[in-house]
Amino acid sequence: MTGLKTILMIDDDETHHMSLGKALTQHVDVGIISKLSGRDGLLALQSDANRDIGLVLLDLEMPVMDGLETLTLIREQYPVLPVIILSATRDVEKATTALNMGAKDFLAKPVAPDRLVVSIRNALTMAGMERQVDRLQAERDNRFGFDRLIGHAGGLSDSVVLAKKAAGSSAPVLITGETGVGKDVFARAIHGESARAGKPFIPVNCGAIPVNLVESTLFGHEKGSFTGAIQKTLGVFREAQGGTVFLDEVGELPADAQVKLLRVLQQKEVEPVGSAKPVPVDVRIISATNRPMTEQVKKGAFREDLFFRLNVLEVSIPPLAQKGAGYS
Repeated sequence: MTGLKTILMIDDDETHHMSLGKALTQHVDVGIISKLSGRDGLLALQSDANRDIGLVLLDLEMPVMDGLETLTLIREQYPVLPVIILSATRDVEKATTALNMGAKDFLAKPVAPDRLVVSIRNALTMAGMERQVDRLQAERDNRFGFDRLIGHAGGLSDSVVLAKKAAGSSAPVLITGETGVGKDVFARAIHGESARAGKPFIPVNCGAIPVNLVESTLFGHEKGSFTGAIQKTLGVFREAQGGTVFLDEVGELPADAQVKLLRVLQQKEVEPVGSAKPVPVDVRIISATNRPMTEQVKKGAFREDLFFRLNVLEVSIPPLAQKGAGYS
């Protein structure tokens, strides 16, 4: 079962915990956390020590807080976490209610371990598909948030804390880290939890734009301003009006573009190529780099004043080998 490390079993029957847990671990290589009440199960989910929980096995008939009440709270707090109901009850109405509330399956006790393994595999497949759909919808609506970052272990949890603080601010953010660590994911999450959520989020890979088209791509151009300019273009900053521009690999920007970017930050306006009239813009800038920018500044490859403007808030993402995390 790819990706499943730990199962949380919530059941007031201690004997059932022992027998099913032993049988289950003979079929799949997972850890089992056992809790005897819905309240203790929820506390286990909330604990940072149990971030590897990937599925819940839940009994319906429990004192104080029954299975349906526990399921309600799990679905509210962890909407993508798959839950399978295991119960001795033959109450069809309760079973239907649990499934309508989002449980992935309803199995009657006693359940054969091989049947449970099939149910777990199916639940994980369905949950994975739901997460993918949810992620695509969130990206489409520019509301991708930190709840879609999973496995906040080690240094990555510190990065998430900083990024959440950045989301609550309107200041420019510089995200640093090696290639492939997910700087773009963090940028989307910062935007998705900011006051600009739902507004445009436009990513630009500064290193992938031909040098002669950088200024036109970012700031727009007037018709006829250069050979091939057959029509007017707005440029990234005006297209992102009200939202966020994500400048990935910002250290690759040529000197002329750096001057114009500084103007955006200082005066909140762009000057399209071929136009003598500046245009006001309202955008937030999140930038990212895999380069040591202080070294770039020392070498004269990047403007010091621009670097300080971009680096008001810095979020550093640790290397993949250190962070022990993933993205849903």
